[in-house]
This record gives sequence, C-alpha cells and structure tokens, in this order.
Amino acid sequence: MTTVGHRIPPWSVPMFFIVGAVSQYVGAAVGVFLFETANPAAVAWLRAAAAAVALIVWRRPWRRTWTRRSLAAAAAFGVVTVGMNVAFFEAIARIPLGTAVAIEFLGPVAVATLGSRRPRDLLAALLVAAGIALLTGVHTGIDLAGVGFALIAAALWAGYILLGKRVADAGSGLDSLAVGMAAAAVLLAPALLTGQLIEDASVFADSRVWLLGVAVGVLSTAVPYALDQLVLTAIGRARFALLLALLPVTAAFVGAVMLGQRPTVAETAGIALVVAALAISVRGDTVRPPEN
Repeated sequence: MTTVGHRIPPWSVPMFFIVGAVSQYVGAAVGVFLFETANPAAVAWLRAAAAAVALIVWRRPWRRTWTRRSLAAAAAFGVVTVGMNVAFFEAIARIPLGTAVAIEFLGPVAVATLGSRRPRDLLAALLVAAGIALLTGVHTGIDLAGVGFALIAAALWAGYILLGKRVADAGSGLDSLAVGMAAAAVLLAPALLTGQLIEDASVFADSRVWLLGVAVGVLSTAVPYALDQLVLTAIGRARFALLLALLPVTAAFVGAVMLGQRPTVAETAGIALVVAALAISVRGDTVRPPEN
C-alpha cells in the first residue's frame, strides 16, 4: 500500500517543517494566556486532550484493524509525546526559554549523530549543535530542577523521533498519533490534573481555558505532529532530526515579524549554521525509503 509520505516531493520536505513550526509557535503564543491561570502540567493535558479530539475526528482510527501490539505502540508514542510536552513546560517555568530549547535540542542532535552512516551527516550534526547554541544561548547559575526537566524533554524528544519513525513505517502514523494522544490524555490525566485541582479547580469552569486549550492543542500538536508523520514516512531518522533544526530558525523569523524581536549577530550566525547543516545533509539526496 502506498503511504501518504511517498507522495511528498523531495524538495517540499522542509516546507512541511516550516508550516508545522509556524503553527507550533502561534499555538505557543496562545498558550501564554493559559500559563496565567493553569499550571504547566494542566496546560500540557489540555493540549493533549484537544489534539486527541481533533485527530480522532479527522482520522477516525476505528476504521483500521488494530492488534494489541499496534495499540501498545500507539499508546507508547502518545505517552512519550505528552511526557515531552510536560517536561518542556515544567522546564520553561523554571529556566529561560532559550536555555531550555538549547538543552532540549540535545535529543534530536543525538539521534542525528548516532543514526547516521555518512561523515557529512556527522558534520551537519556538529553545525546544528553550534547553531542551536548561538540561537538560544547558554546561561549559568540556573535552577537545577529546570535543567533536569529540560534534559528529560531532550530524552523524550529522541524517543518521539524513534517511536514516530516506527509507527510511520508501519503505515499508520496519523492513526497511531490520534490513538496515542487519546490514550495518553486518559492514562496521564490523574497525574497531570491532580495538582491543578488541588490548587484551583475553578479554572476548569472557565470557558476561555477550554477554548485556549483547543487552540493550543490543534496549533501546537495536531497540525505540526501530523506533518511530522507525513515526513517520517519518507525520510530517515537522522535527516528528520536535523530538519527539526528548522524549528528555532522559524521561531526567529516569527519573532522578528510578529514580536519585533530582531536577531542579534550571534543569532544570525546560528541561523546560518543551521541552514548550512541542512544544505550539507540534503545535498544530492532524494527521499529515501524508510530506514530499518
């Protein structure tokens, strides 16, 4: 059976990341309002629940035949994805956003380096690491708990890439994403919502909280993660991890256009390094069959 990913022209792969990144950062901007009323774990649950509903309505995964193994893989994918979001939200509640992003990117960079068989991919990974460091900056004297959560997010991001590749190769990436997010929202609800219910349960009676949660879930999860699955069916894990470097590049562009945050010389140099890494990685390539 031909999958959706096989119909993606090679030249268009980075465009999927750009569209997904723009959606993700617009959703993050909406999420700022939620952080004023709900704790990071509750926001992460709202994001997961809203994304699950949107994906299930779209994909209707019950039409597919599921085995215990495929359901378990989908649930694991969803739990890792939501866990990654929770860890990142907890990190940015304690340490600067740039520092958290820099630490979190250790995950995909590690996947790119360890999963590569080509010297130029190793060079590209080094350029990505240097570019991310320049883009986000590194601070000292920060909250160790925040650093710990960022490291957990990095590890879970690596797991997201590996598990996402596996379900994408099975031809059920989008359906698995829908089932996985729903399973994670149910399984993790007690752990993620208990704190908010104890602190202030009234926030869940506010319709604005649910509306913003839907917006964050659709924009920050359903759209970008669905695009991830389309691309993961067409390219290997190492190239996918490197292409994730388009996220901070797009964030810098969105920040400059929407928020007037002009990049510094160091940030501009970081963007240039990331673009160079992408050029090295994809030069002369076509979309390859999925790696085993």
